[in-house]
Amino acid sequence: MIILASGSPRRRELISSIFPEFTIIKSEKDEVVTKTKPDEIVNELSKQKAIEVWDKAIGDNVITDDNSLLIAADTLVFLDGQRMGKPKDYDDAIDMLTKLSGNSHEVYTGVTLFYGNKDSYEEISFYESTRVFFYDISKEDIKSYVDSKEPMDKAGAYAIQGGFAKHIKGIEGEYANVVGLPIARLYQEIKKIGGILDV
Repeated sequence: MIILASGSPRRRELISSIFPEFTIIKSEKDEVVTKTKPDEIVNELSKQKAIEVWDKAIGDNVITDDNSLLIAADTLVFLDGQRMGKPKDYDDAIDMLTKLSGNSHEVYTGVTLFYGNKDSYEEISFYESTRVFFYDISKEDIKSYVDSKEPMDKAGAYAIQGGFAKHIKGIEGEYANVVGLPIARLYQEIKKIGGILDV
């Protein structure tokens, strides 16, 4: 049993490149951040999701005596150490993109894997970081993009794979990490769990 602890269509598409069949159980937990460093924040949030969904799956008898793999992730944008999650509203999206325009920033994704059954599990946690460079973006282009509503459910108020791609000057690191899940790194970590790729 493979469980993706996310309702994100981007993560669903990425994970399907490793596992053609999996179950989605979305986390409903409110985020509680106690850490201050970007890598520690995203790892903390991904682990909170993993714990909540693992417990929920056991309670719903989705996870039983057979081994299961749960994948939880959290992606955030950081500009000069300032955390940028999903925009709260239209004006917040405008503000985020205005700050990111003409600058570079870091996209961090924390990933937590739980592998086991209802009695016990092993945990693997890691993070990936990708630097993204934006061209200067006009106020008109920012407003037009926010009007499309595409950025409203995305960290940093943009999607690298969407209509915003024309404003991306370049990246350093894994592209899929910016989409929401570092799939290449994830594959390498899953390979460390013997036999799971045959599930």
